[in-house]
Amino acid sequence: LGINKKSHELLKSIWHAFTALDVDQSGKVSKSQLKVLSHNLCTVMRIPHDPVALEEHFKDDDEGPVSNQGYMPYLNRFILDKVTVDFDRQEFHKMCWTLCSRKNLNQSKLMISSDDAFKVWCIFNFLSDDQYPLVIITEEIEYFLRKLTEAMGGSWVEERFEDYKMLLNARQQSLSAWELISLVGSGHFSKGMDKQTLSMGINEVYLELILDVLKQGYMMKKGHKRKNWNERWFVLKPNSMSYYVSEDLAEWKGDILLDEYSAVAPLQDKDGKKCLFLIKSAQKSFEISVSDKKKKQEWIQAIQTCLNRLRDGRPAPHREAQQKRREIRLRRQEEQEELELRMRELQVANEAKQLELEKMRRALEEAAANAAEEEQRRLQTQTELQDRYRTDLEKEILVRQQIEEQVAQKSTELEQYLVRVRELEDMYQRLEEALEDERRARQDEEAVRRLQTRLLEEEATKRAELEQLHLHQQRTISETEAEKQELQKERVAKENALQAAMEQLEHLEKERQGALEQYQTVVKKLETATNNTKSWKHKVAEHEGLLRLIEPGSKGPVLITNWGPAAFSDAELSHREKQWQKEKSEKSQAQ
Repeated sequence: LGINKKSHELLKSIWHAFTALDVDQSGKVSKSQLKVLSHNLCTVMRIPHDPVALEEHFKDDDEGPVSNQGYMPYLNRFILDKVTVDFDRQEFHKMCWTLCSRKNLNQSKLMISSDDAFKVWCIFNFLSDDQYPLVIITEEIEYFLRKLTEAMGGSWVEERFEDYKMLLNARQQSLSAWELISLVGSGHFSKGMDKQTLSMGINEVYLELILDVLKQGYMMKKGHKRKNWNERWFVLKPNSMSYYVSEDLAEWKGDILLDEYSAVAPLQDKDGKKCLFLIKSAQKSFEISVSDKKKKQEWIQAIQTCLNRLRDGRPAPHREAQQKRREIRLRRQEEQEELELRMRELQVANEAKQLELEKMRRALEEAAANAAEEEQRRLQTQTELQDRYRTDLEKEILVRQQIEEQVAQKSTELEQYLVRVRELEDMYQRLEEALEDERRARQDEEAVRRLQTRLLEEEATKRAELEQLHLHQQRTISETEAEKQELQKERVAKENALQAAMEQLEHLEKERQGALEQYQTVVKKLETATNNTKSWKHKVAEHEGLLRLIEPGSKGPVLITNWGPAAFSDAELSHREKQWQKEKSEKSQAQ
């Protein structure tokens, strides 16, 4: 019917509503009920409703109720093809949900609310294939449960789902919308989680898969008129970025429309704001501030991914992933059909070969029977010849020799026929073994293909984790480089201070060496003077007797150093100490 992807999503909800009106499950709905359904659809989709159109469309059909296949052409022509303005799709889905949930939903057996059940119902419509009656296959069930587990912050238990999948495969290998709601609402795959956590997980998956919400969170936005900063709740979608007063989305403040010409770029810190980045759209530019560098990088990367997808004409990631999964399933189904076709061809060839072998076996049996008959006739002829030509012994011997040669030849031919029969039977057995080996090889190939698919998915997941580790490593390297530069500056400063201290120490060492040499000179002079004094005192004592030498008295305590008595006075020592302190303070100030 030429229905696009968006119309398929609408048709799925309408199919649920149509099925709910089929009370006796006959596959048909009365015209009066279809009039009410059509009127509600037109009201929600903002289309003028023509009550006569349904009667005109089915005026040639007087059999009463209308089937789903019969209602579809009317639905496409008089409702879906007339949609010209945008309408609230959530209100549309809510209306269809209200019609079908009354009949199929048993709220008393569920641990989730009716609103959460509606969200699971919408997710079912998104993940189910475009074939009726609508069901969700095992692969899509696992995809949904994995995302729900991640959204709740839990860990995926592969063994539990494998057990459930075996049980599911034993029954039907798929679930209806109400069976999926019952599975989620029973808490089988959310053990250990409370109702609030389960509800938040369902809502997060619903926002991503149904409302195309790629990222959301609080950020600061700079105003365009007052230039003040206000905290807003931002919601990123594939082609827009809306912001609200709070996360309840009650008060909408504006949209940032994204297209292939939009851009996002980081900004330097200014006006006391940190972690800034700029979003350029067709209307204006928006300055945004976040709380830390990690959130800044995550938002920039998420917005840039949206812009790249817009430039490449690609849909949202989850929609693209769904399309790839469907293409893989279709390709796998085509390969399976091709394999079955080849198996049927091999089976036909095998049957033809068996017929040929049967014909050959019959031909061999007929040849053996003819040989036996001929042998019987030969024996009879031999008896007759013995009776008839008993008198002619030599002629009889000659005839017997000829007959024996013929018998030997026929026996050889018969043995050759029997050998050929055994060879054909052996060839037939080997053909059966080759066919069995081929069947096992097909099974092994299918197992390897499934293993390869799982390894590719794990490889993609590991590649994403390695990219995150690489980004973290780069940030760590940049921070380490800055610290290294600061340490280098500190090391250079300490080396300069050490060099200055070494130079000062060398200067003091030279002064100490000079003082030591001066001290040694004075000591030598003192020893010389002492020796002279003692010599003269001895001479005076010898010549003058009682005459005593008057010696100068001590002028004060003598300074003692590590090398002996000091060679300079207290005043000189105090002067040198002040000079050394002055040089030290000047060098420290210079550093």
